[in-house]
Amino acid sequence: MREINFSSPDFDRIDLLIIAGEASGDEHSSLIVGKIKERLPKIKLAAIGGRYLEKKGAHLVYPLVDHAVVGVFEVLKNYSLFKKIFSKTISWIKKYNPEVILLVDYPGFNLRLAKELKKQGLSTKGGGEIKVLQYISPQLWAWKSKRRFEMEKILDSLGVLFPFEIECYQDTKLNAFFVGHPFADRDYNSPFLYDPNGSLLMLPGSREQAVGRILPSFLQAYQILLRKFPQIKAKILVPSKKIRNLVMNLMDDFPNLKTNVEIIEKISSLKTCGAWMSSGTISLACAFGGIPGVIAYRAHPMTYLLGRFLVKVPYLGMANILLRESPPYPEFIQGKANGKNLSFSMERILKNDQIGFEFEAISKKLVEMLKAREQEAVDWILQETMLG
Repeated sequence: MREINFSSPDFDRIDLLIIAGEASGDEHSSLIVGKIKERLPKIKLAAIGGRYLEKKGAHLVYPLVDHAVVGVFEVLKNYSLFKKIFSKTISWIKKYNPEVILLVDYPGFNLRLAKELKKQGLSTKGGGEIKVLQYISPQLWAWKSKRRFEMEKILDSLGVLFPFEIECYQDTKLNAFFVGHPFADRDYNSPFLYDPNGSLLMLPGSREQAVGRILPSFLQAYQILLRKFPQIKAKILVPSKKIRNLVMNLMDDFPNLKTNVEIIEKISSLKTCGAWMSSGTISLACAFGGIPGVIAYRAHPMTYLLGRFLVKVPYLGMANILLRESPPYPEFIQGKANGKNLSFSMERILKNDQIGFEFEAISKKLVEMLKAREQEAVDWILQETMLG
């Protein structure tokens, strides 16, 4: 196992430590950091997270996002690594004693951390001085709803992204606040633009295992689609150099596509006619951007079987869950997420000359549904702490 090194900040106190273990949480919390620094320019910030938080000015203690995995069995394979990171995190917190810790999503790690902070008497819930806030609720409405009773014992406050999530905590003493979704923020600019003449997008996600399972299906679908649309180009969005290298290796099995496909890392106002996408945050980002597309997902077989038994929602994509009376995206799971099905669904999109107007309306509906009402995330954090 490679050495795990947590870096030391070059300032003597930490006002706010942010812990985000996934790319989406890293990006969402970086938007908060930007706004906090506007109001409190001298605030001292550290992060166990990723490149988005670092770019916003937080001292990156450790790149936890680099180890993002999904699924019970994938976590078990990396158990010794996460155990070591967990221990290092506790030791770092003891040494630098941050005033506030903001846990961002990533409940398998973060809620265990909050529990341990209480057990060791470090958090206010355990008689200590550190305020512990959770930003982004676990999906209690999908599975393991009883976690809410543990959360009220270990967290000082919770900021949720979806209005209906407040109801999940009504029978607890946990202070839960709807703070709006970052994609619905008035300052948020979608990186995607719908253009019927744009490229196709492949959005396989940010986790290595997930990308390795689903990207071959996207490439097979594109191969089939080229027979009817020979001029259409494609782009694969990757979040890191590690994923780029994985994608390049997978592309070796499709040598005839290399001249048609571009691998990109940075996007701004990217014009696209449609997207094949994983079921994570990126699918909601596409919906906010008014981008038509198809959701596909392949999990470890045992993770999938366990999920079918435990998960209580009919869809994977959040846009489909929010708009369940008329879900905007077709979903293909496991064996059904094959080249033939994905190609056929994309062909229907490309032939629909009204699709852009339909998804523009969907985007506006989501913004209205998820924009902050009384307070934004930064207001909630400053209200619940003494940082301001």
